[in-house]
Amino acid sequence: MTNEKHTLVWKNCLKVIGDIIPLTSYKTWFEPIVPLKLSNNVLTIEVPSNFFREYLEEHFIDLMSRSLRRELGAQAKLEYSVRIDSSGTSVTMPPQGGHAYKNKPVSFAHSPKGIANPFVIPGLQQLEINPQLNPAYSFDHFIEGSCNRLARSAGFSIASNPGRTAFNPLFLYGSSGLGKTHLAQAIGIAIKEQSPDQIVLYVNANRFQTQYQDATVNNTATDFMNFYQMIDVLIIDDVQEFAGKEKTQETFFHIFNHLHQTNRQLILTSDKPATELKGLEHRLLSRFKWGLTAELTAPDLETRIEILKQKTYKDGIELPYEILEYIATSINTNVRELEGALVSLLAQSMLNKKEITLELTANVIDKLVKGAKAEFTIEYIAKVVCDYFKMPVDSLQEKTRKREIVQARQLTMYFSKNLTKFSLSNIGANIGNKDHATVLHACKTINNLIETDKIFKQYVDEIEKRLKM
Repeated sequence: MTNEKHTLVWKNCLKVIGDIIPLTSYKTWFEPIVPLKLSNNVLTIEVPSNFFREYLEEHFIDLMSRSLRRELGAQAKLEYSVRIDSSGTSVTMPPQGGHAYKNKPVSFAHSPKGIANPFVIPGLQQLEINPQLNPAYSFDHFIEGSCNRLARSAGFSIASNPGRTAFNPLFLYGSSGLGKTHLAQAIGIAIKEQSPDQIVLYVNANRFQTQYQDATVNNTATDFMNFYQMIDVLIIDDVQEFAGKEKTQETFFHIFNHLHQTNRQLILTSDKPATELKGLEHRLLSRFKWGLTAELTAPDLETRIEILKQKTYKDGIELPYEILEYIATSINTNVRELEGALVSLLAQSMLNKKEITLELTANVIDKLVKGAKAEFTIEYIAKVVCDYFKMPVDSLQEKTRKREIVQARQLTMYFSKNLTKFSLSNIGANIGNKDHATVLHACKTINNLIETDKIFKQYVDEIEKRLKM
């Protein structure tokens, strides 16, 4: 066989593998694999990272070996080409080959003395940097499930060897309330426990932005840069909030480069994958994809029940399985709402001095589910507005002054400001790549039209009803 047949061989292997393993596992672990060549019954496949290779060997090596021998015979062998850095450098290794590379440790003497610390009150000396981590967000309190297994496994590996794994940065993404912040902080906590001398810092993107603005006003931007460049493990939460903030992005770009080049660990969280983020510079987005990107999805029923079990155990309360199952079945959106429902049930029981029964649980949970407000997204609002005016959603992104498109864009901005928690910059970045001033102007224009134009007010009322249906 020649190299021209490597694609066909691997395709046939995938047919066998796809019939055996669950679809989610197949998409996660086999769709990213690229067959490279076939020589002397040795098939070489490319995988995204060393962690990816290790996971394949631990969970699927027997299945892969059997399917390959079926195609090539008993002498069939498998080799991996592991992409290990941003430049595309790869290393080929056979199965069970162990780690094929090791980063050289970089010496970097960091001294907090003399550098302004944006996390303390000016004038007060504090040489120890508070990592800003919540002790409750540890790995012990993070329940593993199919919804987060890849991300959690990567987190454990990073905690053991920060900055020197194939997944730096670690980019975690998913909807609100699925555990991104918890997992990111759990990694930081584990690193501090194993290596107390490591400088670990967790900061939300909005706080980073505020600190940068203060530094600019106070002419201490250099100190700000120096402070962040001496961090060993930097955790930035909600990086999508950098959208539209060009100066902040430029500063973070240089901080990112310095930390990455000196083998410091970066952990980033976002509500979307880097490929879908808008309002961020391409050079920054490309760096977000250098390491491992891992999605956290809504937990399945079994995982939700385990989360409730742990929380009740932690609070010293024991509830029957049928009650936990009822809550987990009724609340299936995210972990935050799931835990909130349990807290509401416990509060009702204690305040009214009632035993927690299935009947009480049903009454409390059903009220919560019926009274829950839908979590609006900019994409959903844009679709409803465009459907109302019978125009494609893509038209909102066009650079045009056509009255109907401008008006639909302004209405989308207006409803996004009123119905979501997104910043003005983020709203503008997602709707025509506009700045926050444009969003403010749009909202002001819509408010004026509502007050002066009865027909336009009718449009707004009808769209609002459709949004809340």
